[in-house]
Amino acid sequence: MTDHFKGRQFNQSVITFAVGYYLRYNISYRDLVEMMRDRSIFVHHTTLMRWVQHYSPIMRALWRKRHRRTSKSWRMDETYIKIKGQWNYLYRAIDDQGLTLDFQLRKKRDFNSAYHFLKRLLKTYGLPHRLVTDQYGATLKAIKKLTREGYLHKGVHQCSKYRNNLIEQDHRFIKRQQARSASYQSTRTVASGCSKTRSD
Repeated sequence: MTDHFKGRQFNQSVITFAVGYYLRYNISYRDLVEMMRDRSIFVHHTTLMRWVQHYSPIMRALWRKRHRRTSKSWRMDETYIKIKGQWNYLYRAIDDQGLTLDFQLRKKRDFNSAYHFLKRLLKTYGLPHRLVTDQYGATLKAIKKLTREGYLHKGVHQCSKYRNNLIEQDHRFIKRQQARSASYQSTRTVASGCSKTRSD
């Protein structure tokens, strides 16, 4: 599938996320612009329209071929990256096949960032069977609150360095891209480098 995205400004995971969300929820392009902006990805609605027109047939064909749904085993982590010389945190969630579920740029790595990212993830995809994270205190605090509020069930969350290796490998890919350019110049270039999915 990677060949279909060669020469694009944005990374495969960003495009497939946007097109997939449009197809799944049948929202307007302008609403999709707002949704992407919430994730610090700035793209014009006409660009989204071109993506949908071009990639919808491809993605539908692949989905029919594979007969697969989003896995309910998730990995969530965050890493730090520079944008115009300023450090930011990239929060990401993937399934156990390496497919990007959601992502967001935040200025801080704290409870509020983890809580709002995870809450949106759970509202979008429902309850997972397993949610794997590291043992960072702010993340654990957010998960405890979401469990109390009923967004997560007890026993779903796991702290596992081994199981979280998949998403950490993706973060190393992002860091290598940043090292070659010293610093991302905008949130657009972050989106362009936002980890490769493993759907190819």
